Amino acid sequence: MITSALLYLFTLSIVVTIFHLLSTKTNAKVFKYVPAVVMIYAFSMLLASLNVFESNEQINAIYKLTKTNLLPAMLFLMLLQVDFRHFFKLGKSLLIAYVLAVFSIGLAFVVVAFSFNFTQDMSAAFGALAGSWMGGTANMIAVGSALHVSEDAFAYALVVDSVNYTLWVMLLLFLVPFAHIFNKFTKSSEYLAYLDEIGCACSMGAKRYWLLIAFALGVSLLSQIIATRFVLLNATTTIVLLATLFGILGSFTKLRELNGSSEVATTMLYIIIALIGSKAVIESFSGLGFYVLAGFSILVIHAIIMVIGAKIFKLDLFSIAVASLSNIGGVASAPILAATYNKSLVSVGVLMAIMGYLIGTFGGLLVGNILVGLR
Repeated sequence: MITSALLYLFTLSIVVTIFHLLSTKTNAKVFKYVPAVVMIYAFSMLLASLNVFESNEQINAIYKLTKTNLLPAMLFLMLLQVDFRHFFKLGKSLLIAYVLAVFSIGLAFVVVAFSFNFTQDMSAAFGALAGSWMGGTANMIAVGSALHVSEDAFAYALVVDSVNYTLWVMLLLFLVPFAHIFNKFTKSSEYLAYLDEIGCACSMGAKRYWLLIAFALGVSLLSQIIATRFVLLNATTTIVLLATLFGILGSFTKLRELNGSSEVATTMLYIIIALIGSKAVIESFSGLGFYVLAGFSILVIHAIIMVIGAKIFKLDLFSIAVASLSNIGGVASAPILAATYNKSLVSVGVLMAIMGYLIGTFGGLLVGNILVGLR
């Protein structure tokens, strides 16, 4: 049994490193269906369930300290990738489709929560899931922390996210050959304009990591200091919102041009996921089916609203499909779907997905507080 705080963090770091290398350096097909982030969470949870980590004062303190400091730092770096100028260059149909996707997902969560009579903890967990389906895993963690979702409930939400997301990607890819039929139904024209000037605001590379880490941790410290004086709802929510605001402001500066922000943010994300997993001990998954069914119902309602909206606004299948997957799937899958329509449209999928980093936190907090308020 691990009793040392340092060995605890070292073990989780090894877990993160192993699964990251397996997903990026091998051709293992399993990672196409089960993302590395889910593997990291599941293995950390397995170690916790096997009592590998002792729940002592040292480990509990380092868990809280690491998570509290890395969360706002990660959000700040994620949002440095957003470029609002490019977003507004999207065509009218794509902008309408994106807004429609965000609205329909939020509404679907409220309808399903009311219909399924969610418990308090389940409402908070699905609020975190809303953050993911409007943005990404980083938003899910931010919203979950702000809503004080228990580690066990978060585990259920993460599984629902993975299972329903996989089915959704398969469905949207399956529908690609039938785009002309759908477009005829909505009386739209295919959106295949080449948006050459639109690209990913994030920059790849492994340079200047030390500067990015310093800025990110500085923002984390500043957010926590301000949150001690001005509290909105609760301290965690205030810290999350402040880090989001600083990230948005930073995206308008030269900080956005620093290489490696995406990689450093992803590393922080994986560490946080491993930390949360290390505190989750689930003895039974008997209630998982109910969670998955609720998640599937949300997607069905979302799909119905998107189709109705496409008919009203004469949107093509590409616009609504990529808008939907940019929210539910994020950067990992939206560009792939866009490429199946036309390789020149990959940038559209990337841009929409990156915008989710901003929308996801605010949207998830709004939906989450509504769901909890229904109880």
